[in-house]
Amino acid sequence: MARHCEVCGKTASVGNQVEIRGKAKYLGGVGTKVTGITRRKFQPNLQTLKVELPGGQHKTLRVCTQCIRSGVVRKIVKQKPFQLPTTPKT
Repeated sequence: MARHCEVCGKTASVGNQVEIRGKAKYLGGVGTKVTGITRRKFQPNLQTLKVELPGGQHKTLRVCTQCIRSGVVRKIVKQKPFQLPTTPKT
Protein backbone atom coordinates (compact mmCIF):
# COMPACT_ATOMS: atom_id res chain seq x y z
CA MET A 1 0.00 0.00 0.00
CA ALA A 2 1.55 3.28 -1.08
CA ARG A 3 1.94 6.17 1.36
CA HIS A 4 -0.57 8.60 -0.09
CA CYS A 5 -3.69 10.39 1.13
CA GLU A 6 -6.79 8.61 -0.10
CA VAL A 7 -8.74 11.90 -0.25
CA CYS A 8 -6.44 14.51 -1.84
CA GLY A 9 -3.76 12.17 -3.24
CA LYS A 10 -0.84 13.84 -1.44
CA THR A 11 2.35 11.77 -1.80
CA ALA A 12 5.98 12.05 -0.76
CA SER A 13 7.96 14.98 -2.15
CA VAL A 14 11.71 15.11 -2.68
CA GLY A 15 14.16 17.72 -1.42
CA ASN A 16 17.66 18.23 -0.11
CA GLN A 17 19.18 17.66 3.32
CA VAL A 18 21.87 20.32 3.68
CA GLU A 19 24.68 19.79 6.19
CA ILE A 20 26.30 22.98 7.44
CA ARG A 21 29.31 23.59 9.67
CA GLY A 22 30.90 26.69 11.06
CA LYS A 23 29.78 29.61 13.19
CA ALA A 24 27.62 32.37 11.73
CA LYS A 25 29.26 35.75 11.14
CA TYR A 26 26.79 37.61 13.32
CA LEU A 27 27.80 35.34 16.20
CA GLY A 28 31.48 36.17 15.73
CA GLY A 29 32.51 33.36 13.41
CA VAL A 30 33.93 33.34 9.91
CA GLY A 31 30.67 32.17 8.34
CA THR A 32 28.91 28.89 7.67
CA LYS A 33 29.89 26.48 4.92
CA VAL A 34 27.83 23.80 3.22
CA THR A 35 29.68 20.50 3.65
CA GLY A 36 27.21 18.10 2.12
CA ILE A 37 23.95 17.90 0.21
CA THR A 38 22.01 14.65 0.01
CA ARG A 39 18.57 13.89 -1.38
CA ARG A 40 15.76 13.06 1.02
CA LYS A 41 12.01 12.39 1.03
CA PHE A 42 9.38 14.44 2.80
CA GLN A 43 6.62 12.00 3.77
CA PRO A 44 3.03 13.21 4.25
CA ASN A 45 1.61 13.06 7.78
CA LEU A 46 -0.96 10.30 7.30
CA GLN A 47 -3.41 9.14 9.95
CA THR A 48 -5.63 6.06 9.83
CA LEU A 49 -9.13 7.33 10.42
CA LYS A 50 -12.64 5.89 10.50
CA VAL A 51 -14.59 8.19 8.19
CA GLU A 52 -18.29 8.67 7.55
CA LEU A 53 -18.97 8.72 3.81
CA PRO A 54 -21.72 10.89 2.27
CA GLY A 55 -23.98 7.83 1.81
CA GLY A 56 -23.85 7.09 5.54
CA GLN A 57 -21.39 4.17 5.35
CA HIS A 58 -18.27 3.96 7.51
CA LYS A 59 -14.82 3.23 6.07
CA THR A 60 -11.23 3.27 7.33
CA LEU A 61 -9.01 5.58 5.26
CA ARG A 62 -5.44 6.84 5.38
CA VAL A 63 -5.89 10.60 5.36
CA CYS A 64 -3.38 13.46 5.62
CA THR A 65 -3.75 15.84 8.55
CA GLN A 66 -4.55 18.77 6.25
CA CYS A 67 -7.71 17.00 5.06
CA ILE A 68 -8.71 16.28 8.67
CA ARG A 69 -8.14 19.87 9.83
CA SER A 70 -9.83 21.48 6.84
CA GLY A 71 -12.99 19.39 7.32
CA VAL A 72 -12.81 17.53 4.01
CA VAL A 73 -13.42 14.24 5.86
CA ARG A 74 -15.70 13.69 8.80
CA LYS A 75 -14.92 11.33 11.67
CA ILE A 76 -17.63 8.91 12.71
CA VAL A 77 -19.41 9.65 15.97
CA LYS A 78 -18.77 6.66 18.24
CA GLN A 79 -21.22 7.77 20.91
CA LYS A 80 -24.01 10.33 20.87
CA PRO A 81 -23.20 13.49 22.81
CA PHE A 82 -24.59 13.64 26.33
CA GLN A 83 -27.84 15.57 26.66
CA LEU A 84 -29.61 16.56 29.83
CA PRO A 85 -33.02 14.98 30.26
CA THR A 86 -35.80 17.45 29.68
CA THR A 87 -38.70 17.47 32.12
CA PRO A 88 -42.02 18.98 31.04
CA LYS A 89 -42.97 22.15 32.93
CA THR A 90 -46.20 21.91 34.86
